[in-house]
This record gives sequence, C-alpha cells and structure tokens, in this order.
Amino acid sequence: MFNRRKFLRTGAASASLLLIDKKSFASVFPKPREKSGNYPIVISTWDFGIPANKAAWGVLSSGGKALDAVEKGVQVPEADPKIQTVGYGGLPDRDGRVTLDACIMDDQGNCGSVAALEHIIHPISVARKVMEKTPHVMLVGDGALQFALEQGFKKQDLLTPESKKAWMEWLKTAKYEPVMNIENKTYQNAAPTKLPGNQYNHDTIGMLALDAKGNISGACTTSGMAYKLHGRVGDSPIIGAGLYVDNEVGGATSTGVGEEVIRNVGSFLVVELMRQGMGPEEACKEAVMRIIRKKPDIAKNIQVGFLALNKKGEYGAYAIQKGFSYAVCNDAKQDLLIAGKSYY
Repeated sequence: MFNRRKFLRTGAASASLLLIDKKSFASVFPKPREKSGNYPIVISTWDFGIPANKAAWGVLSSGGKALDAVEKGVQVPEADPKIQTVGYGGLPDRDGRVTLDACIMDDQGNCGSVAALEHIIHPISVARKVMEKTPHVMLVGDGALQFALEQGFKKQDLLTPESKKAWMEWLKTAKYEPVMNIENKTYQNAAPTKLPGNQYNHDTIGMLALDAKGNISGACTTSGMAYKLHGRVGDSPIIGAGLYVDNEVGGATSTGVGEEVIRNVGSFLVVELMRQGMGPEEACKEAVMRIIRKKPDIAKNIQVGFLALNKKGEYGAYAIQKGFSYAVCNDAKQDLLIAGKSYY
C-alpha cells in the first residue's frame, strides 16, 4: 500500500543527498581559474634567448601549449653552429667528441632527459620522447643514442670545422679554465676561431614558458663544459638542478658551472623558495647565496646564475658574477634583453 508519509521522508532524504553530492562535485571540479597574471610569457637565458623566445612566442601567441613552446624555442640555438655552447657546433670534450645534455618538464610534473648524447642535433626533442615514450626519466650515452635512432632521429656529425679548430688550438696548452660570461658574445657574430681556445667554455639555454591557460613548462639544453672529461655531465639534464617546474608555483632554470648547481639542487631550491612566498628574483638570489656561503673561495672564480618565473608571470634572475643576461617575450615586451643582478 502506498504510504504518503514514507514517500515524503524518502524524498526529503534524497534531496539532501543531492545537495551533499553537488557540494562534493564542486570541490572536485572547481570553477575555471580566471586569468590574473602576465601571460603568456617566455623567458630564457643569455642573448641567444632572443631568437629562441621568438620561436617559442610563435607557439604561445597562437594559443599553443607551453611544452610545445619551450621545445620549439630551444631548438633554435641547438641548430645554430655559431653558438658553441649548445647543440650543433658545440665545443667538444677533450677527446674531440661533442656530447649533448638536455631535459624538459611539463605542467603535470612529467619530465624527460638525455645526457652525453652524441650525433643528434636536437637533444631536447629526444628528451621529450624519453618523457612521452618510456617509463624512464633519463637515458645516457650509447643508450640515449640508440633510443633516438629508434625514434627516427638522424645521426650526424656535430663537430663543425670552427669548433674542431678551436679544440685543436686548445690542445696546445690543454688549459681547463671556465671563462665567465663568454656566452654573451656567442650571438653577436663573433668569429669563434679568432678567440683563444679556452673561451666559449660553458653554458646552456634554459627556457621557461607560461601559456595562455596559465600552465608552465621548461626546457634546458647544452653541449656542456668545453674540453671536459669524456662522460662529464653537468646540471642541465638533471631535473631539480638545471631545471624544475611545479605548476602550482612556477619554474626555475640555471646557467654556469653545473657542478655547484648540482650540489645545491639549485632550480628545485628556487621553486621551493617561491612556494614559501619569495618573489622570483629574491628566490634566485637566495639560491646563489647558498653557493657563496658554502664555497666562497670557489664562488669568486665561477659564474652561476638562476632564472625564475612564477605562476603570475613575474620573473627574475640573480647570478654570482656580473654579466648574466636573459631574454623576455610577452604581449608587452618583445625580444627584450635584461641584465640579471649579481653578488659581485
């Protein structure tokens, strides 16, 4: 028999459950975040970041993803033989072999890396394949090359006549001495073969991008220390050292002598300091100061710099030595080169 009172009680209980469910769903699926920051934006290290940013901006300005932008951007210096610290034309190790390091990280925390990779002109794209096609984060040496060839990358000689000549000149003295801020000259039509063999000694391009949806990704790629011991790997391909991204906070990348960045897990440190409330420049400065406080005698003679971008699109940099520069590209600033602040 139909019981009207029971029916009403059941209906009221069901309605209250629906209200609870709606609240639960609201917490699981929050409203879309309104844009409140200065993005899209792309920033990168050194003056060769200007043409790199231009390529990345082509992706960002059309609504593309930050991940695609940073890969596209750093491919520019990777393919430029005039830049002897990144990719094709990079200065070799002391055995005359060009070995490349790179890593990439997206807004979901996915990352991929290659180290001591030979014969492949775009290590950043191999790093992305590692991220997307394997269960691993890093592949190195012959294994990285094998994987790259299996993925369809073409094998080629990366040692240009200019870099070979510089290496042979270096062999006359075999002096291993990093020269600070040489990177600033690499995109100013300098003639590398006219410079002493121990110059163009180190650097990388690190790039961070925040797309129109407010998602951040980063990339880092280098040929590493010139005339290094064969097999040496710096900070550039190491997640947390040369690059780190957290989509809740922002991202950071580094440049300079990688050994000191690795020892301080530098880029991860910068991001964590931003999580604690520091601005990008303040966080970069504190990471630099950690290096200086731990090894003041070494810090006087090396360059290390950090570049950071937070989720609001705010950016900043700081370095041990003067001369560190970075490039910025957004709606308001196109191809702008900015000098980072320094301790010395």
